[in-house]
Amino acid sequence: MRVAEIRTEAQLDELLSEPTPEVIDTLARWPGDLMFLGAAGKMGPTLARMALRASVASGTRRRIYAVARFSSGGEREFADCIVDGQGIEPIRCDLADDDAVARLPDAPLVVFMAGRKFGSTGDEPTTWAMNAYVPGAVCRRFRRSRIVAFSTGNVYGLSPVAVGGSRETDQPQPVGEYAMSALGRERVFEYFSRRLNIPLVILRLNYACELRYGVLVDLAQKIWADEPIDLAMGTLNTIWQGDANAMTLRAFDQATSPATVLNMTGTDTLSVRQLCGRLGELLGRTPKFVGAEAESALLSNASVGIAKLGVPRVPVDELLTAVAGWIAAGGRCLGKPTHFESRDGKF
Repeated sequence: MRVAEIRTEAQLDELLSEPTPEVIDTLARWPGDLMFLGAAGKMGPTLARMALRASVASGTRRRIYAVARFSSGGEREFADCIVDGQGIEPIRCDLADDDAVARLPDAPLVVFMAGRKFGSTGDEPTTWAMNAYVPGAVCRRFRRSRIVAFSTGNVYGLSPVAVGGSRETDQPQPVGEYAMSALGRERVFEYFSRRLNIPLVILRLNYACELRYGVLVDLAQKIWADEPIDLAMGTLNTIWQGDANAMTLRAFDQATSPATVLNMTGTDTLSVRQLCGRLGELLGRTPKFVGAEAESALLSNASVGIAKLGVPRVPVDELLTAVAGWIAAGGRCLGKPTHFESRDGKF
């Protein structure tokens, strides 16, 4: 099934969690249990399910843990995922609680997805604790594990559009306390990778998109509701979440000490005006704009990451078609806007 053919959430989750042959090969190379920390977020459920399906396909028996606070529930979503007798085991845990982290089971493979972005303004201490303290506790607990840790392209700050996106070798210039704390998260991971010889890879992601959330969903919803779109952040990157899931699991092959840093996003620098024009055609609506494109934007060059983790399979126009069809049909959305248009680093 292609993305544009999706009609139900069951089909969407099935496609988002479908492992590629390369993912199956990667997880076959790295035996042992696999733990997802901060698994209750937007990517966690389908990423964990992809890992399960890849493990079964490779004939690798392992326990897969989904760890989160589950403050809004969600354990059932993982507990009900069974493939050929193997399943995902949810564990309720506050990662800011050192004692709770110490009680977590061992796992040779760890994906760190925990973090705090929205709500940072006004509660900066909590954001710093989650983004810069928790990684140290996790590294001490899982010092014998191979770790893939999520970060964000926000650590770069804005760069000239003409440059084509920030590269891994560029000096970070984070704007706002969320981005600064995200850089703090990276530095803590890098410190412990060196000190404890932990094989580790840091993935700077922006922005994963499926049909229920993402930058393209944000734009489509505004067009559908006849709301104006601010053009100040006039360009962006995005990637189909199924591709981001696959690249995340393949990243275990790239974990090193000292840590490796890779950008993870789509291949193209995309014009918001042009994206909205195409969405408007698909939705039968005329986009409304305010402001004008600035000469800088939050952009990443993912050429190195793509060379190591694989080329995204879903082209932007196919994703636009799928998003427009989903919105027009009244498909459920998560109600979690990305706020990609923020230029002052406040979330």
